[in-house]
Amino acid sequence: MSKIKPSKGAPYACILGVGGYRPTRVVPNEVILETIDSSDEWIRSRSGIVTRHWASEEETVAMMSIEASGKAIADAGIDPEQIGAVVVSTVSHFKQTPAVATEIAHKIGSGKPAAFDISAGCAGFGYGLTLAKGMIVEGSAEYVLVIGVERLSDLTDLEDRATAFLFGDGAGAVVVGPSQEPAIGPTVWGSEGDKSETIKQTVSWNELHIGDVSRLPLDSKGEIKFPAITQEGQAVFRWAVYEMAKVAQQALDAAGISSEDLDVFIPHQANMRIIDSMVKTLKLPEHVTVARDIESTGNTSAASIPLAMERLLATGQAKSGDTALVIGFGAGLVYAATVVTLP
Repeated sequence: MSKIKPSKGAPYACILGVGGYRPTRVVPNEVILETIDSSDEWIRSRSGIVTRHWASEEETVAMMSIEASGKAIADAGIDPEQIGAVVVSTVSHFKQTPAVATEIAHKIGSGKPAAFDISAGCAGFGYGLTLAKGMIVEGSAEYVLVIGVERLSDLTDLEDRATAFLFGDGAGAVVVGPSQEPAIGPTVWGSEGDKSETIKQTVSWNELHIGDVSRLPLDSKGEIKFPAITQEGQAVFRWAVYEMAKVAQQALDAAGISSEDLDVFIPHQANMRIIDSMVKTLKLPEHVTVARDIESTGNTSAASIPLAMERLLATGQAKSGDTALVIGFGAGLVYAATVVTLP
């Protein structure tokens, strides 16, 4: 018989507050067209993107996260010192160590919480939310700060016609805390590593370090290109539309609800065509509000779901207590979907 005492966590967990930060610089499609042979009409029809935000030198991954976290903590009505863990999902923090989560935890005044980064691409927010829920129910933290943050402009090849227009920067954060009733459903998550080549970094940091020009991509001026994100657009589109609609339905089933019970649908803001196709495949009712933040924010990977959630609540398109289906999917290929009650 085990001598370990049972955990004394909360019966359930919930999202208590949400915050977001978008860089001040707004970049229209016309700027993208300076480096690729395309048109504003083509970009809009292919992705739904009209503008995106790009960070300045001062708007670092840490700075944007701190701003978003402050808003989420205030929205949750708790003190920073009550945060027991900080989980940051990002692929664009370029220091291998230490984790940016430790800097954020210190600068928001949260004391000495557990703090770590995770890398799960566009599904990262869902992964972080699941970890937070587990910590609260297990009892290792009372409140957990979950952040999705990206500076994807640093990983964008502006000469790549397939991706130059897609990516934006920003940070979204939520505070997860104890609840007396279910407010974050079971997570349906997984990976399909056999498809990992469909979304990837062009070259590894090690190859860049070696500096062998024969092994590195060059730009139109013959200079070595910085590593960037590339993808096989059609393969990603088919996977997201057909396979992720199945995952979304599984999340609804796991939560014990139907699409009729939904108030809001917040998918990863990857592409407007993907979003519209998922809505059609899932046969969502007309009353369900659908997040389409990609139009003005672009694809911000791990930040896209909390940023979209924050905007829906701030604009009144969604309200506290609404039932929302959230799903993230991307590089890996990885995915995570769950049903939540909005704060």
